[in-house]
Amino acid sequence: QVQLAESGGDSVQTGGSLTITCVASTRNNVCLAWFRQRPGKEREPVAEIYGDGYKIYDDAVKGRFTIARYDPTNILYFHMNNLKPDGTALYFCAARDVGTCPAKISAWFFDYWGRGTQVTVSS
Repeated sequence: QVQLAESGGDSVQTGGSLTITCVASTRNNVCLAWFRQRPGKEREPVAEIYGDGYKIYDDAVKGRFTIARYDPTNILYFHMNNLKPDGTALYFCAARDVGTCPAKISAWFFDYWGRGTQVTVSS
């Protein structure tokens, strides 16, 4: 059974930076992604990384957030810079045991989910 465990969520001020992580008990080089759920809204995709390292970002975070993976320990990272109050959300990592991700980040594609880590951005 694949398990995903997020950590690193915190409260930060606008303009600050934060890195959250996800430890995934998957094999190496699978499709991994970050989603978030903002207060009062549905879960939304943020970024994904293919097994070969190719990355796709939602336009809302492109240029400010970076998804990265360290396969030897199956850790997925999410480096968030220049955070804004609309970045306040519960951030989830997701996985599917294949190397290719969908061209459009989609929740239906992923079989495994973590429980989330809370990021709060104050103005």
